[in-house]
Amino acid sequence: MNYLNESRNSFFASARERRLWLLTALLVLAIYSTLGLAATLVAWLYGQALMTIAFVAAMLLTALTIVMVALGVRPRGIEIGAWLGVAVVYFLVLLRLAIPERSHLMEYGIVAVFILEALNERAAHGRRVPLPPLLAIVAAAVIGAVDEMLQLAIPSRVFDWMDMLFNLLAATMAVAAAVFLRWVSGRVRQKSV
Repeated sequence: MNYLNESRNSFFASARERRLWLLTALLVLAIYSTLGLAATLVAWLYGQALMTIAFVAAMLLTALTIVMVALGVRPRGIEIGAWLGVAVVYFLVLLRLAIPERSHLMEYGIVAVFILEALNERAAHGRRVPLPPLLAIVAAAVIGAVDEMLQLAIPSRVFDWMDMLFNLLAATMAVAAAVFLRWVSGRVRQKSV
């Protein structure tokens, strides 16, 4: 009983929500801290002929993160089909984008999914959270806007409105994918009961 009172008096609704916000903050810190190093890293990866391998590895880790966070369990049956559909959409979008824009899809997609999951966790514990998917998209887009503003102070980087739009696109795609995958997962589990 004391534990319930403690969680009501705490800013966070649960230990899991606290962990999700901490992971989100660490992810954002990692993105911001690499702003000055990004061009150097990309040049080195190209020079070592590792850019394709690095990109594929990053994309697979991004997909795995979104699926694991969105579903929260091991997928089965139609869930795998839904996941493959989402993967195809991401793949087709990635084919049309240059490497820098692709990184936005990965970075801000994961940020948005972690924010969504933290908001969903908060709502699941009785806290008022209006429209978690919309809040997650807006929050990730704001974090992306701060990213662009920080680039004004970095000589090797430039502020770009298009990058802000890509951050918004990344957040929207990832949240839509997470909501869709969770919906499919709920339907599958509902039918198996």
